[in-house]
Amino acid sequence: MNRPLAKPPERIRIGDLLMREKIISENALKTALLEQKKTGHKLGRILIELGFINEEILLDFLSRQLRIPLVDLKRYRFQPETVRLLPESYARRYRAIVLEDRSDHLLIGMVDPTDIFAYDELSRILKKPLQLSLVPEGDLIRAIDVVYRRTEEISLLAEEIGAELREGSNFDIEQLGQSEMLGDQPVVRLLKSLFEDAVQARTSDIHLEPEENQLRVRQRIDGILHEQLVEGRRVSQAIITRLKLMAGLDISERRLPQDGRFSLKVKDRTLDIRLATLPTSYGESVVMRLLDPAHDLISLDQLGLPADLLPRLQVLIARPTGMLLVTGPTGGGKSTTLYSILNAINHPAVKIITVEDPVEYRLPRISQIQVNPRIGLDFARILRTTLRQDPDVIMVGEIRDQETMEVALRAALMGHLVLSTLHTNDAPTGLDRLLNMGARGYLIAATLNAVISQRLIRRLCTDCTEIHKPTPQETAWLGSQGLSESTHEWRRGRGCPFCNNSGFRGRIGVFELLEIDIPLADALRREVSSDIAQTARHQDGYVSLVRRALGYAEDGLTSLSEVLRLFGEVNPLQGSLP
Repeated sequence: MNRPLAKPPERIRIGDLLMREKIISENALKTALLEQKKTGHKLGRILIELGFINEEILLDFLSRQLRIPLVDLKRYRFQPETVRLLPESYARRYRAIVLEDRSDHLLIGMVDPTDIFAYDELSRILKKPLQLSLVPEGDLIRAIDVVYRRTEEISLLAEEIGAELREGSNFDIEQLGQSEMLGDQPVVRLLKSLFEDAVQARTSDIHLEPEENQLRVRQRIDGILHEQLVEGRRVSQAIITRLKLMAGLDISERRLPQDGRFSLKVKDRTLDIRLATLPTSYGESVVMRLLDPAHDLISLDQLGLPADLLPRLQVLIARPTGMLLVTGPTGGGKSTTLYSILNAINHPAVKIITVEDPVEYRLPRISQIQVNPRIGLDFARILRTTLRQDPDVIMVGEIRDQETMEVALRAALMGHLVLSTLHTNDAPTGLDRLLNMGARGYLIAATLNAVISQRLIRRLCTDCTEIHKPTPQETAWLGSQGLSESTHEWRRGRGCPFCNNSGFRGRIGVFELLEIDIPLADALRREVSSDIAQTARHQDGYVSLVRRALGYAEDGLTSLSEVLRLFGEVNPLQGSLP
């Protein structure tokens, strides 16, 4: 059993020991030492980066030489109150984390247990004897990002705001927009913590929902909402007023919905924030979409399209005329796909005009127009105007009504390539939606090139994935899809610190592509919904969203439970696998 260290660890010459044990060569050590003189980095890190040694081998060697345990953080159950005994700034500076608070000492995980200066500082800060353990640097940094969430800090700042409001201090809500003067106000610090926490947790949306005596804060992470409660109704008013000022909205107007946007820098990343307010019984509810222009604009080959769909899509977007629709639910990644397509076809020889509500990402060489219904600048009106601007490609953010649809179809018929989106569950349903909106079947057959439908499905956490035996419900559903539970080795996420114990980390796109071929065009001209659906689903090369998602589960990228969550109720016309 390891006893607490009563004195600092002795520094060892890692390079000499590795060479003596014949783990690295003398030439490798000389090369690494020369690189260390240039960069100042730790020798072990340089040896790994230069490929002279594997990280696992180095860590195992150090553990044996120092006679301290090697801790696998992927399987460690952190206690937030224990970890926070060491402030985050010191954890990052000294590459250390508190793993356990024992009766007479603390168990500390360190990247470099031979760093005597770091050991002394940690002893001074923590004021308790330390027992050291060794942890991988990459895992430690990820663990710090996960464990040092700002939920407690947000609650404390909210209490501070509430106290100032109760005391009748000079806290002036009407002046909250003057961030230079009020940068240290509690409401400003709370919002700073909220956005930093959102970036750390990979949040796509923040919901602020006032209730009778509290504010409900919810963050959407990988498509799932996670909530925190903040006490105090007046606190929510202060926060929402500050956000409205940042977005340039009218703070005196609380009866009507408002939309706005602003930019801010968080942890060296510039974010575009789309903000929408909605009047509710207890005040204005606010939803913010966090957009990162530097990271979210990706190329087609990074979109995650299956190998059989990517070349087909590249052919479709190279056509000079016709319409291409992208369908799916809100938050399903439609905008990302459209911007990836625009990015692929954006070159000097092509004139591109977009009509959007709102403009999410600003692209060079493209004329982007923001819809503004309050002054009569709607999709249909802008579309009619764009046809006189000699465009080659027109992108319509969304087809919402019959007039917009008719103008878009006419634009495609007149020799333009038109890109747009619809809110439907799958590609065949998109055709039915156009008919229900009043489009004639022969016009759809003549103008529509293809429909892409997509969803975002959660990806299994690679740090805690394990074999899974399907539940009775999953087995029954697999049977309805023509599969057996024994067909493949299914997997699930056990849950670990790096995925907030959810078993999932990140999302992957699920796509289906339906091209308008001759049989489908004939079915569209007949305008019989059931014929169109059956023809579409029996088209050569068509693979349904359900089949694609199950393919990801078969490959161990996602779980059966996640596929069942998204596609548990399959349209009867869709039937079983393909």
